Amino acid sequence: MAIVYANEAYPQSTFEAIVEHCRGRGLRAAGVLQHPVCSDAAGHCDVALEELTTGRRTDLFEDRGPGAGGCRLDVAALAEVNAQVARSLDAAPELLILNKFGKVEAEGRGLLDLIAIAIDRGIPVVIGVPIRNLEAWRNFSGGLSAEFSSDPSETMDWLNRTFPVAIAQSPEPASC
Repeated sequence: MAIVYANEAYPQSTFEAIVEHCRGRGLRAAGVLQHPVCSDAAGHCDVALEELTTGRRTDLFEDRGPGAGGCRLDVAALAEVNAQVARSLDAAPELLILNKFGKVEAEGRGLLDLIAIAIDRGIPVVIGVPIRNLEAWRNFSGGLSAEFSSDPSETMDWLNRTFPVAIAQSPEPASC
């Protein structure tokens, strides 16, 4: 399931609501929750990923100093997060949550292997997809992914349909 959002308008509150909903319902979720890491000195925000089963946070961007240009993504850090989440998939979670189908994933790298592992094991995936990468996502998913807006109610409806709460059945009355 893809949460499609406007470029540069990451739906942080939607992903936080998904994680809280899963925890509140006792659903075993693997994956990552994105957290902004803002630095007043640098004048910009970076991203740290929290691995959901351990709570471990990993900064994804390198501080290359003032005036440095180009992509600051720390590829080694992303690979480390990928390995952490891959290990957590061995515990048979009920849901995989990935923060973003970003530029790296659109190029065929990044966290894509986690999606393949989850699908192979029958684990539903929730991932954020910025509009600029939507066509690449559609090509990758082969049209097999539902797409929702970043409205949290849409995602909660999907979660409730995908993971219904079992209705407690009362015992049959004793016969006389």
